[in-house]
Amino acid sequence: MDNGFDERFDKIEMKLAFLEDFLNRLHEEVLQRNALMDRLGAEHGALKEKVFQLSREIEEIPDRKPPHY
Repeated sequence: MDNGFDERFDKIEMKLAFLEDFLNRLHEEVLQRNALMDRLGAEHGALKEKVFQLSREIEEIPDRKPPHY
């Protein structure tokens, strides 16, 4: 085969290998970010529920002075 063709083919193979590796690393990063987003979403929902519960409890507290006054 032509030496120039072999060199070009080798460069293409190297670039393809690099892109495959990059794509695999990017995929792993996306999976990690999705897991983080899921976890943060669940925590956000729990915090919203807690704030809602606390706001209801505050509404139930009468407006009077504590016994030590």
